[in-house]
Amino acid sequence: MQLSFRPHWRTVLTSVMGVAVLALALTACSGGNGSSGPTGPAGAAKGCKKIGFLLPESDTSARWESKDHPLVVQAIQKYLPGATVDVVNANGSQDAQDSQAEADLTKGDCILVVAPHDSQAASVIVDKAAAQHVPVIAYDRLIQNKNLQYYVSFDNVQVGKLQGQYIADHYQQYVTPGHNNMVMIDGSQDDNNAVLFRQGAHSVLDPLVTAGTLKNVYETYTPGWVNDTAQQEMDAALTKQHNDVQIAYVANDGMAGTVIAALKSQGLAGKVLVTGQDATVAGIQNILLGNQSMTVYKAITKEADATGQLVAALSNGTSTSSLTNGQTATKDGGNIPSVLETPVAVDKTNIASTVLADGFVTKADICQGVPAGTDGIC
Repeated sequence: MQLSFRPHWRTVLTSVMGVAVLALALTACSGGNGSSGPTGPAGAAKGCKKIGFLLPESDTSARWESKDHPLVVQAIQKYLPGATVDVVNANGSQDAQDSQAEADLTKGDCILVVAPHDSQAASVIVDKAAAQHVPVIAYDRLIQNKNLQYYVSFDNVQVGKLQGQYIADHYQQYVTPGHNNMVMIDGSQDDNNAVLFRQGAHSVLDPLVTAGTLKNVYETYTPGWVNDTAQQEMDAALTKQHNDVQIAYVANDGMAGTVIAALKSQGLAGKVLVTGQDATVAGIQNILLGNQSMTVYKAITKEADATGQLVAALSNGTSTSSLTNGQTATKDGGNIPSVLETPVAVDKTNIASTVLADGFVTKADICQGVPAGTDGIC
C-alpha cells in the first residue's frame, strides 16, 4: 500500500512565511557603506535623533572649537529638528577619543560624526559603531576603514596644490641667484589630510626643485600638528642653513604663526614667503602684517552644512545620492561616498572678497593690532 503525506495548508503557509522572513533578515544584514535605504548601519539609523560629534583637538588650530563645533551643531539641528548633539573633544589624544566614542555608543547615540585625531587608529571607532549598527561619518579627516559610511571634507590634494602654486607664482620676489632655499613644514603624518596636502604641494613644487629653480633643503612632518614643534623645526632649518632660507611651505596657520616667530628671532619675518591654511584670524592678521604670504580658505560652513544634510538623510531614511559628489578610497579597499568642497587660496589681494564677504572672520577681529589703512581693509 502506497502512503501519501499531504501537509495541512496552515503548515505550508507557515513554512513559506518563515522562508520569506529569513530572506528579509539576510537582506537586512547585507548592506554596504554608503547605503541610505533600509539595509546596513544607515538603515539602522532611521529615526535617530541622538548624534555624537567627536572633535580631535583644539590647541593646534582654533577652527575646531570656534568654527566646526557650533556650525556642525547648527546644521544638524537645522536639517533634523529635535536632534540632540553630544560634542566632545579628544584634546589631542586618540585614547581619549576612543573612550569618548564608547561613551557615546553606551548612552545611545545612533549616528557618529567623527573628526579623527589619528586617521588609522580611529578605525576601531568605526568597527565598534558598526557592531552596534551605528553609521559613522568621517568629518574633515578620513578614517581608514571600509565600513565608514560617509566622508565630508575638502579636496585636500587641491589644498596642497594651492599652497604649492602660490609658491610657484611668487617665489621670484624672494629668491636671488644662489639663494633659493625652501623649507617644508608638513602636518602630522597620522592625519591623512596632511599626507594629501603634502602630495598636492609636491606635485607643483617638485618640477621646480628638479629644474634647480628651488632647493628643498629641509622637510619634516610635524607630529600632532603641534605649533611649538613647528617652531623648533624651523629653528633647526635656519641653523642648518645659516639663515639662508627664502621659502617656508607651512601646512597650516597655527604652525605658520610659530614659524614666523622663529623667523622674527633672526630678523627674517616678512623676508621669507610663508604659506598657511585654515584662514584663521591669526593667519589673516599675519598676512595683513606682511609676515605670512597666503592661507587656504576652507568654507567650514559648507562642510558643516553637508554633514547636517547627511545626518538628516540617515535619520529620515532618504537617499543621499544627490548629496555626495565623489568617492574616496581607503587603504583597506573601501570606496567611501564623499562630499568634497572646494578650497580657495587667500592673500592680501582677496581677503575682502572671500573670508570677509562670507562672514568667516570679522573686520573687527582681524584688524586688532593691525595699523589702520593696511591693505585697504583695516
